[in-house]
Amino acid sequence: MRHILTIFTALLLTVPATLHAAEAPIQNPESKIQNPNVLLICVDDLKPLLGCYGTPIVKSPNIDRLATRGVLFERAFCNQAVCSPSRNALMTGLRSQTLGIYDLATNFRKSVPDAVTLAQYFKQHGYRTEAMGKIFHVGHGNTEDPASWSVEHWRPMGVQGGGYVLKENRPKEMTREEARFSNAKVDPWKLPRGAATECADVPDTTYGDGMIADEAVRRLDAAKAKPGEPWFIAVGFLKPHLPFIAPKKYWDLYDRAAFPLPKLRVPPIGAPEFAPTTWGELRQYSDIPEVGPPDDAKTRLLIHGYHAATSYMDAQLGRVLDALDRNGLAKNTLIVLWGDHGWHLGDHGMWCKHTNYEQAARIPLIVVAPGVARAGAKTGALAESVDIYPTLCELAGLPAPQGLDGASFAAALKNPAAKTKEAVLHVYPRSQGMGRAVRTARYRLVEWKKIGEPADTAVLELYDYEADPDETKNLAADKPEVVAQLRAILAKQPEAKPQIGSAKKAGAKPASKKPKQDRGAMFDKRDKDGDGKLTREEFLTGQPDPDEAPKRFIQFDKNKDGVLSRDEFITGGKNK
Repeated sequence: MRHILTIFTALLLTVPATLHAAEAPIQNPESKIQNPNVLLICVDDLKPLLGCYGTPIVKSPNIDRLATRGVLFERAFCNQAVCSPSRNALMTGLRSQTLGIYDLATNFRKSVPDAVTLAQYFKQHGYRTEAMGKIFHVGHGNTEDPASWSVEHWRPMGVQGGGYVLKENRPKEMTREEARFSNAKVDPWKLPRGAATECADVPDTTYGDGMIADEAVRRLDAAKAKPGEPWFIAVGFLKPHLPFIAPKKYWDLYDRAAFPLPKLRVPPIGAPEFAPTTWGELRQYSDIPEVGPPDDAKTRLLIHGYHAATSYMDAQLGRVLDALDRNGLAKNTLIVLWGDHGWHLGDHGMWCKHTNYEQAARIPLIVVAPGVARAGAKTGALAESVDIYPTLCELAGLPAPQGLDGASFAAALKNPAAKTKEAVLHVYPRSQGMGRAVRTARYRLVEWKKIGEPADTAVLELYDYEADPDETKNLAADKPEVVAQLRAILAKQPEAKPQIGSAKKAGAKPASKKPKQDRGAMFDKRDKDGDGKLTREEFLTGQPDPDEAPKRFIQFDKNKDGVLSRDEFITGGKNK
């Protein structure tokens, strides 16, 4: 019997440590807290236009007080400036070019079915994982990820049709003719939108972010009752994403006339004509012109609305932080505040995200780590969204999974002067090619080329943020030595994968033939003044895809005279 017990004991000692991973997290010897909780705050379309980032006109007292508790990253960047791919990067630790997903509709598990998300990894290590609001991008055919959460993901009910309160702001009903031409059954994002802004004298909890804050407070109150169970709670706020809606009291924080208009309203000199966004997302709203820029009054209204929505979201964050403090949980909780990407507010004549430029790619990132992070510090260390996964693992004392694209920036939390990496990477696709960007502390290089094509086919952009922080001129032709250095960094990276599903699937049924278009009749319908030419404005009016149509105009305009002849329109700029 004694011999059997000895063998059994020996077997127990040889059991791999990974089998015990679900029982309790490994402790981080550098941390003063054990089994730290995680509060992940994700904010939709929040750029670093905040008081703590040096913009005093913005009323963001709660984000500002969070910054006094932890480390603020001055050079943090998303991995793609659009919601779903950016959130994939955060939650999987994999960049868009690794996943081969650049759109809103494709779920990340189509690329990596066995991926273990950030929340799922903590769940495997004994954490209770919960989420409310927008963490993954849900919609456009994309779905939630039940494997990530211990309990079902929670979202605010009754927030539909943009979440408007005032009837006059809601989308109009579509006629049958409009529905037929909008292809609404396939593309729900092309449905009519309401107004781009709303100011209503209502309580905070009327809109989605107030409801999300209510639920987060309930979850934190419940967490206090289970002190022995570490938790990972993800709170995803919806604002300041369009439409810019917020209770009136947040609009009243600002004097609209005091907002300066954008100084620079043109793309960078020498930039590829396809690199800027045509901001089709904003143009879908009922009070925004289909072509051309908004006038100054509309520009100020939109800027005002963005600020009001930011302050509204900030107030809801404040309620969550108050609940964390009231329940005595702050001293044992890692907090990350992360914006999924930036936003153009009229700079370069652009709105929304969807570019590789600084205003779209740079994000707010604040990390609170009691006992590790220096409270109230700022760091210039480079960080990107994929770095958050391995960083939280290190701070919690968990071994980071193999195969992540990111690297921990915990060293910069302990010493804000520490360097993390030489560059961060991000991408944005266009029909003309994939824009792969490398951003160092001083420069950004964007290499535009078709996936798989030789390097010498690339079109390049280079910006120097010390000499030209506003990106007024493409310097690629002026600084070949810098271009060479940055392209060498890109050359170390694998080629970007093409979008999943972009190639025809084997065995797929051929699509039914569309009836041949009478392009001559289409030309005549658009040629309002009957001069036999289409101006850019005539061509773009009523296009169902306002973000892509300007590219077709450039393609059709074979002689590059700025107008389309009847022949150019009918042939699409191709040789007969």
